[in-house]
Amino acid sequence: MSAPSTFGLSSEARNLHWLLSNLVEEVPGIQSVAVVSSDGLLLLSSDPGRNAEAKAVAQQRRAGPRGSAADLATIVSGIGSLTVGAARLMDSGKVKHTMVAMDEGSLFVMSISDGSLLGVHGSADCDMSVVAYHMALFVGRAGHVLTPELRTELRQSLEQESAGSAR
Repeated sequence: MSAPSTFGLSSEARNLHWLLSNLVEEVPGIQSVAVVSSDGLLLLSSDPGRNAEAKAVAQQRRAGPRGSAADLATIVSGIGSLTVGAARLMDSGKVKHTMVAMDEGSLFVMSISDGSLLGVHGSADCDMSVVAYHMALFVGRAGHVLTPELRTELRQSLEQESAGSAR
């Protein structure tokens, strides 16, 4: 799988792609990343094939599409929805972030100002505080540019990429 093409995208969309690539490449232990809109649609994702560790894990789990960007987006959207519901029931305000620690990995979900979510799948040995810090940096940089127009552009870009790879 190759990195998504940013040819023809706006400077804001290219900047988000760059920020996401930088997050994956600069933070040890990150296996994959997804940005999901408030209505659960995948907007932006990392290419787990670039990370040798994630690629080895994916090859061990060939039984299905586990680990795909769409799967991560579904999980992130579901966790986001559950935690928002819990916060409402507990009358505790907005959810800022959620972390799930598992035997073989970690999952981090952080709210972006427009209602979108940033989800990160990390390895079991990743430094959770470092991942959370870099996620907060991404959210701070990306949150103010995720306009409805940019979300539409990112979604259309992913759909065109999917249609092109299906041929």
